[in-house]
Amino acid sequence: MNQKAIDLQAQGHNIINLSIGEPTFKTPLSIQQAAKKAIDTGLYFSYTPVAGYADLRAAIAEKLYTENNIPCEPIQIVVSNGAKQAISNVFLCLLNPGDEVVVYTPCWGSYLALIQWAGGKPVPIRGALDNNFEITLEQLDQAITAKTKAIIFSSPCNPTGHVFSEQAFEAMAVVLSKHKHVFVIADEIYEYINFTNKHVSIGALPTLQDRVITINGFSKGFAMTGWRIGYMAAPTWLAQACEKVQGQTTGAPSSIAQRAALAAIKGDKRPIQQMADSYKKRRDLCIKLLKEIPGIRSNTPSGGLFLFPDVSDYVGCSDGQEVIQNTDMLCMYLLQKAHVSVVAGSAFGEPNCVRISYSAPEEQLITGLQRIKEALARLKPRYLVGP
Repeated sequence: MNQKAIDLQAQGHNIINLSIGEPTFKTPLSIQQAAKKAIDTGLYFSYTPVAGYADLRAAIAEKLYTENNIPCEPIQIVVSNGAKQAISNVFLCLLNPGDEVVVYTPCWGSYLALIQWAGGKPVPIRGALDNNFEITLEQLDQAITAKTKAIIFSSPCNPTGHVFSEQAFEAMAVVLSKHKHVFVIADEIYEYINFTNKHVSIGALPTLQDRVITINGFSKGFAMTGWRIGYMAAPTWLAQACEKVQGQTTGAPSSIAQRAALAAIKGDKRPIQQMADSYKKRRDLCIKLLKEIPGIRSNTPSGGLFLFPDVSDYVGCSDGQEVIQNTDMLCMYLLQKAHVSVVAGSAFGEPNCVRISYSAPEEQLITGLQRIKEALARLKPRYLVGP
């Protein structure tokens, strides 16, 4: 949908693109300056260690201990070309053909593809909007088998905005205490875009520390998507295995981007909080505007960059020319008729929903949701418009 929006924009159409989780803020100036300084010194033009510079790995380990209560050593850190590569490395090292991974859904679609690429089998368990997309402990327990190698989830979640509480993680740990062969992959890439005032990491629980892999990076919270720096913290044996895999695929991330990441992780966090505050304001604006559209139901995300409303009331409706068969068609209808790009929930394991990014500037959000409201108003139940 993002590419379709870009193509239509190139043709001269005024498209409001609400399909991608791209921070609209610029990378904070101090981080930019650190990258320029690294270039000017002339010291960072060579290959770096595969797992990243030693000082960056040490800074990440310190950050995880002081901010997340996750005790780890630099040897347990692997810096990658984005969090997606970190997740891919884990699956390639952890999974044998036929191994199962329990996936909390709705989820970022790449989880499923990366599991399959590594020879594993995704086992989705699905949260419901009426329960704020939370998975029940019974669902988790019933999904785990002798073939289960890991579970994976994100918090804050893409696409639902769900944030796990400390109590939820403690309850999850009780279930996992019965399944000691299962690893936990916790994707925390939206950590700093959290509206609960308290981010909790499952890796902080002493009972699970030897089998939690924490994934994070700089793209979202620091507005550094194009810099391509992510990282993982894992048991030493797994981190070393991931380092070997990365060494045979891409090697280390950009040397200059790593120097920028070091400045980000050690620098002033006030710009990061200011961005998060702006996202919360945009979220509240979008929730207010969505409530003005009949037939749409939404939770209030506790973090991340997305709304994930249920729009199933519009499936089966028609504008007199075509019948909306599913949310994929609804998204194409909105792109063609309203010139607003959103993503069908089928991409995330929930076909009744669509994902709307509120990372765009407020004026675009207002215009985009008004266009959506007007386009949906033209859709009527099929029996009112004939075959």
